[in-house]
Amino acid sequence: MIVFNFRADRARQLCRLLGGVGTDEWPFTLDRPDVRLTTMTRYEETYPFPVAFPPNEPERTLGELWADAGMAQLRVAESEKEPHVTYFFNGGRDRPFAGEQRRIVASPDVPTYDHQPEMSAAEVTDAAVAAVAEGDPQPDALVLNYANPDMVGHTGDFDAAVAAIEAVDRELGRLADVLAEVGAHLLVTADHGNADDMGTPESPHTAHTFNPVPVIYVSPEGDAHGRAIREGGSLPDVAPTILSLLGMPQPDEMTGESLFE
Repeated sequence: MIVFNFRADRARQLCRLLGGVGTDEWPFTLDRPDVRLTTMTRYEETYPFPVAFPPNEPERTLGELWADAGMAQLRVAESEKEPHVTYFFNGGRDRPFAGEQRRIVASPDVPTYDHQPEMSAAEVTDAAVAAVAEGDPQPDALVLNYANPDMVGHTGDFDAAVAAIEAVDRELGRLADVLAEVGAHLLVTADHGNADDMGTPESPHTAHTFNPVPVIYVSPEGDAHGRAIREGGSLPDVAPTILSLLGMPQPDEMTGESLFE
């Protein structure tokens, strides 16, 4: 059997069942089919299945560079987006880097997130604020995900999407105030759109969009502090931009350029 899914987070559970991974921990018995399983990509480092296309792992990711510099780094998200601030951000690596801490709060138990468009954004902010204010150690770098615009955007419910964006706006404001108090840089962006195009009531749009996403920078002084963001940037430019803010050298493996003019 070949599992064609190329995204790891969407296929792990089924492959775990079909392949009998961790069967001793299951609270039930399962009459599994006798199959030899091959996965399209590597879904998890510990899985024993052959992989059709092994990963081309990014070298020198931000998390690795921060770890090498001895920095304390914190990843915060609700459970719906846990892989995005851990596995994906680390270039397909499940294990945390040295100095990497993770705080994951539970997503709401609802059929779809239009039933609770604020999701767990407030709890995500609370976790980050507590770590910044009282962390031991206090994080030198914070990676945080607000799930609302993407997950509520997928429902196609316009009013719920508006409520989701308003919730993130409130929480991002709370976070920005705390970061300003401790003299931190704030960079806000995304890797794709969703709630920016909700379609029409007759034909709702529930998929990702290809529209350019914003990059918002707030300096410790509370403004751009004389920095201007150039036009025409792309996702590979985000990491070099962060390194430039931290005064860290950009490795040769990173092909992007800082977004600051």
